[in-house]
Amino acid sequence: MPNRHNQLPFIGNPKLEPEAVFTSAIVAQTDTVNIGAIMTLAAINGQVSTIAMNAAVDDINSDPHILPRKRLSLSVHDTDYGGFLGIVAGNVTLLILKADIVAVIGPYGSVMAHAYSSLVNELHVPLLSYTALDPSLSPLQYPYFIQTAPNDLYQMTAVAEMISYFGFREVAAIYTDDDQFRNRYIWIATTWLTTVLDSTGISSENASVLQGVITLRPHIPDSERRRAFERRWANLSNGSIGLNLYGLYAYDTVWIIARALDKFFNEGGNISFSNDSRLTGLKLTKGLNLGALRIFDGGKQLRTNLLQTNMSGLTGPVGFNPDQSVIHPSFDIINLVGNQGRVLGYWSNHSGLLVQPPETLYAKPSNRSSSNQHLRSVVWPGNTTKKPRGWEFSNNGRPLRIGVPMRASFKEIVTLVNGSQEIHGFSVDVFLAALKLIPYSVPYEFVMFGDGHKNPSYTEFVNKVANNVFDAAVGDIAIITNRTKVVDFTQPYIESGLVVVIPIKKLDSSAWAFLRPFTPLLWVVAMIFSIIIGVVVWILEHGWNEEFRGPPRKQLVTMFWFAWSTLFFAHREKTVSTLGRLVLFVWLFVVLIINSSYTASLTSILTVQQLSSPIRGIESLISTDERIGFQVGSFAENYMIEELNIPKSRLLALGSPQEYAEKLRAGIVAAIVDERPYIDLFLPNNCGFQVVGQEFTKSGWGFVSISVHILLAKLRKSYLGL
Repeated sequence: MPNRHNQLPFIGNPKLEPEAVFTSAIVAQTDTVNIGAIMTLAAINGQVSTIAMNAAVDDINSDPHILPRKRLSLSVHDTDYGGFLGIVAGNVTLLILKADIVAVIGPYGSVMAHAYSSLVNELHVPLLSYTALDPSLSPLQYPYFIQTAPNDLYQMTAVAEMISYFGFREVAAIYTDDDQFRNRYIWIATTWLTTVLDSTGISSENASVLQGVITLRPHIPDSERRRAFERRWANLSNGSIGLNLYGLYAYDTVWIIARALDKFFNEGGNISFSNDSRLTGLKLTKGLNLGALRIFDGGKQLRTNLLQTNMSGLTGPVGFNPDQSVIHPSFDIINLVGNQGRVLGYWSNHSGLLVQPPETLYAKPSNRSSSNQHLRSVVWPGNTTKKPRGWEFSNNGRPLRIGVPMRASFKEIVTLVNGSQEIHGFSVDVFLAALKLIPYSVPYEFVMFGDGHKNPSYTEFVNKVANNVFDAAVGDIAIITNRTKVVDFTQPYIESGLVVVIPIKKLDSSAWAFLRPFTPLLWVVAMIFSIIIGVVVWILEHGWNEEFRGPPRKQLVTMFWFAWSTLFFAHREKTVSTLGRLVLFVWLFVVLIINSSYTASLTSILTVQQLSSPIRGIESLISTDERIGFQVGSFAENYMIEELNIPKSRLLALGSPQEYAEKLRAGIVAAIVDERPYIDLFLPNNCGFQVVGQEFTKSGWGFVSISVHILLAKLRKSYLGL
């Protein structure tokens, strides 16, 4: 049987667990009520909070209207560690083990708060914090943990709405703090920055670094009580440290506890604690002293009183919503300029971004519409009021080295203007147009690749990018599989693909060109059928129709005339018999088809150029032994060798459109294989050539940058010393 004493105690009403044995002890009616605090005294906020809490205890003990005949005692315990070490530190454990502690303030961080919240749930001791503001510290899971300042959910909502207001689409939570990446960033800092600066001020050294930063600070309405406390602060701190908002929240948190205790005693409550026999019987208690842990019997009522707080403190109206969040969460939005902060406006959960103090609008209906969101003008990093477009290079950053091919042909794509450093062409124009669409400045410089006498090798060009000789490459660079393995491409800005170009010729016209639409056999068949139709119609009409009667010679002439004239719909004789008309109708329909076909064929023969090669596409080209031309530097050479298995001996490198035309006309090459954009430039200026077949590759042109994966691999190799 498992040892039941090793099981976790039940969370909630102890009456629901019959096996637990509790004993109750009522603390004697003394003048002292003990509360505790967990602080990191080495931190600025810990020092400020401790001074403020002690001031609050003194004010409460000197006020006869609250906790009469009682003396509030505060025990501050320092935790020099964070996280796990802070949880197990001995002095913190002593704080929790004190049997007469009725409420605890702290801890500083949310990690420790998660652990302590589970413990105070068991002991029914309220734990209040104005610095551990993690939204995941849910009151459903930790009912005895109470946040007395707006939690981080509201702060992140304020940041998100500011980002939306300024129109920024991307946010980096971490930035690289060096000369290259420091300028034209937008810094949005959370409330930790303002609390530190309020206590320490902005030194001249830090002022230059913090120029243009936007930060948040919990909004605290101006009041006479706040101003009076600020005047007292110099005496309270002996000038050792400046006051920040955590000090005000610490002061109010002590008063929240005092008022809840005052109500507790007025309702007849007594401070008493119960022992749990399950803990005292554990063998582990000898080292951990778990037997000293006792449950605060009045913890549930004190927690209720805390959540019913309704007072006016140094931080303004203090109270809690049904979900245990503080009422009216709001923040100041501050722009750091020089050695001071400018208030740009405010954010509140009630009305969003606004320039008037949020407390002036709480009596009005909430208005979160975009048209109602306003902030004052910002002085951005770099001391400018012009809103940064986003990430930019600093003035001393190295411009991007953009490789550009120095072409010897098809200079419409890329060309270097003679006698200058200006580069023009379709690819360059696309690149420059794309830069205008980027919401930040990209400094760059063009670096030509090639000697200008012949087109450079584009495979070598791409490898220059992969090897960091160029940061990127702009030009007519085909996106093919082998290249994508070593570099990254942009989306294609033009479609491309390999095509076959062959010469064509125009047949000479002659007086007998009208006979070409039909073959001799077709002409003979047409004549025979016309004679047959003439004979058939004569037979059917001879006995009824006067036009088909007369001397034999006349009838013979009429029969042949009728047959041939129907070919041109020029017959004059009328048919009167039903069968004659039926035969004539069918024949005229056939004649119509013959005439239409003849006209179309003759028109084509007289106007359209005819192919002078048996090559009809890449398949028929492969099957021949003819030589094939390709452009110098093009990937077409490797593609035909590796993918189409065409012997290299059949391939001839050509350097210009003029050379294309010369070699094709002379019959040195039977066809040219090149990319469609180049052929589209070649054909309008060179008659007598034609594309045959379909594109047999599908690709496009894109710009090149170094592959992120390759770069990371190189960095890793360098780092490991491989």
